[in-house]
Amino acid sequence: MKRKVEHICEGILNPENQTLLKSIYTELYITEGESEGVNKEHEVQQIEAAHRRRRRDTPINCNDIFEASPGHEKHIRTVMTKGVAGIGKTVSVHKFILDWAEGAANQDVDFIFLLPFRGMNLVKDEGYSLHQLLLKFHPELQELEDTQKYEGCKMIFIFDGLDESRIQLNLQILEQKLCDVTQTSSVGVVITNLIQGNLLPSALIWITSRPAAANQIPAEHISQVTEVRGFNDPQKEEFFRKRIRGETQANKIISHMKTSRSLYIMCHIPVFCWISATVLQEVLLQDDSKEIPRTLTEMFTHFLIIQTNMKNQKYNERSEMDRQKLLQSNKEVVLKLAKLAFNQLEKGNLLFYEEDLRECGIDVTAASVYSGMCTEIFKEESVFQQKKIYCFVHLSIQEFLAAFWVFYCYVSNNMEELETFLTRQKKVSLDDLLKATVDKSLQSENGHLDLFLRFLLGISLESNKELLQGLLPQTESSSESLQRTRKKNISTERAMNLLLCLLEMKDSSLHKEIDVLVKSGKNLSPAHCSVLAYMILVSEDVLDEFDLNKYKTDDGGRERLMIAVRNCRKARLGGCNLTASSCKTVAAALQSPDSHLTDLDLSYNKILDSGVKHICVGLESSCCKLETLRLQRCSLSAVSCSALSSALRSNSSRLRCLDLSNNNLQDSGVELLSTALEDPHCKLEDLQLQFCKLSAGCCSALSSALRSNSSRLRLLDLSINNLQDSGVELLSTALEDPHCKLETLQLYDCSLSAVSCSALSSVLRSNSSHLRLLSFNNLQDSGVELLSTALEDPHCKLEKLR
Repeated sequence: MKRKVEHICEGILNPENQTLLKSIYTELYITEGESEGVNKEHEVQQIEAAHRRRRRDTPINCNDIFEASPGHEKHIRTVMTKGVAGIGKTVSVHKFILDWAEGAANQDVDFIFLLPFRGMNLVKDEGYSLHQLLLKFHPELQELEDTQKYEGCKMIFIFDGLDESRIQLNLQILEQKLCDVTQTSSVGVVITNLIQGNLLPSALIWITSRPAAANQIPAEHISQVTEVRGFNDPQKEEFFRKRIRGETQANKIISHMKTSRSLYIMCHIPVFCWISATVLQEVLLQDDSKEIPRTLTEMFTHFLIIQTNMKNQKYNERSEMDRQKLLQSNKEVVLKLAKLAFNQLEKGNLLFYEEDLRECGIDVTAASVYSGMCTEIFKEESVFQQKKIYCFVHLSIQEFLAAFWVFYCYVSNNMEELETFLTRQKKVSLDDLLKATVDKSLQSENGHLDLFLRFLLGISLESNKELLQGLLPQTESSSESLQRTRKKNISTERAMNLLLCLLEMKDSSLHKEIDVLVKSGKNLSPAHCSVLAYMILVSEDVLDEFDLNKYKTDDGGRERLMIAVRNCRKARLGGCNLTASSCKTVAAALQSPDSHLTDLDLSYNKILDSGVKHICVGLESSCCKLETLRLQRCSLSAVSCSALSSALRSNSSRLRCLDLSNNNLQDSGVELLSTALEDPHCKLEDLQLQFCKLSAGCCSALSSALRSNSSRLRLLDLSINNLQDSGVELLSTALEDPHCKLETLQLYDCSLSAVSCSALSSVLRSNSSHLRLLSFNNLQDSGVELLSTALEDPHCKLEKLR
């Protein structure tokens, strides 16, 4: 086992490319838990979110993956570790095994079995028992004659790469129950029984996966979820300094990467750091500032050229200085790889087998030439003696080559190759091709074609076509095509990607156009609002205040802009004609790990009880930082109070100020809120209930809550309600209780008389009262006199009487 993991291969699997894992390993950022909610974003958007996210969580070491966090004594049997492609999941697995094998960690474990899905795909149609499957991957187990010894050992099974699995895993229905390691069945059934705990129930299970595929394992079978978040900014620099010889060159490369935000964000992925280091070291050797890549497409184009030249040196034993001749002489190999990349991207496959290569005209007996050409692009791995797996080093490389294939087919008038991609194959202009690709990207919920689209538009740029001379003939310019496309009425997420496409084409016109429109006070279209929202989101600076009323736009534009609340501390959304559906966007922001929102004003919008329910989902999230929520005049009833009461009792809620004024809450609603005030998890200090159609009936519940040792309430505004004297008398009994912490009580227009003043006068003279501000109106002289006598009492702490 140790021999299998002590080296890491950067590129093709051969001895000269292997490096000691310990010598280059940089600790990755692994956290317990994950981003909440269903993630429908493309992985590059997830990377951008991770880049923005402030490191609130405490990172955990991969060796502690099965340890329960402090305060949680649950038994952890099955761990799911998620992370985008190339983020370091497999490297973390290998480091975990290496530390165990060398005696550095987890010495209470007897066996660790690594079972990568990419290898198990090759035997998915064959019958195996668990013991036979382990023998297939770990022949050294032949020495274990007595299979009963499995039962007395502590074992960890690591299933690496669930997203690469082509095995049917049906954990919802028990196809066949296996309780013995010698029982034979399909590979899928064996794995399912192991995960379910029918086989070796004491064994620990570790599964790694890209986020999109992780839901193949139902949540009830997972004890703990962790997330690999790649490199933070200091680790990016550390990586470059380790890889690049010479401090001057390292500084120059780091400085360049920071000037391009899209490139620097991608460096969150260790694989992209390595691609960038490879390219920039080579380009800087030529000392040509015009050639230094500033976009993703330029970076990947240079990477392709460098790897093609490496293949020439290895197989032709010569280096071709002329770029056009170099690419022309390797055109056949590049095109076949590009076709493979496109065909498999359409199918959603990251791993390919011999039959996939044959479909693209690749001779599997000469596949080493292809993998040799792409030492760091196309990998060939031997799993068993006669069976091989092929893949691109990273999904982004596959997306780049797939985009190149589509563009090549267009300029070569070979549209038949794209019949599954385009509805029309004949007489397609470049404008039509790019629009069709944009449309396909816009139709995708999870944006799986977003990066592919960016590469396709980037390749169509004149400067990149010039770099690819030898593979591509000359074609028309494409910049106007995207300019027309960007005016479409599209969702915020898709518009964000179109903005990135413009940046990929070095087109900053839309940025400038929006800046001018905002400064001039002119109307913004929904498309402009989508792009403006993205510009706010990706900014390194968090907005202190985001005022939606500041921007002139229609209801559709305001809906698009609302996503920007994720990158501000205070959101002023009052009086913006928002609805219940708008609250879904706000709730998603509250649940986001990179949200900074602490103050939210939704007043004077008809969001209704259904909208508040969405907000409450956000309030109960462990990621939510909201402390102030204003919901004046939002057409709410007691139903909203039920949802808010539940949220306030949540251990995650940080809410300290809640304004529900001008809503039809009635006494029943306030009674529901009062139950929350008595909960020890509730942190509410400021509750404003002006004009909520309340009577003396609610004061009994409030009085009980104020007397609770758990209540933290310091300000209570009950103005413009029909409380009458009987209601104030009920409140007064609470104010004299030593547990009551109320400091401000506002009672304007509450139908009160001198009787209320008598009760409150008694309170003010009490040694237990904390009241510092008391507000009244319409008092008669007798009432004022009663309060005045209290002010002379040494126990009275009142500082303001209004």
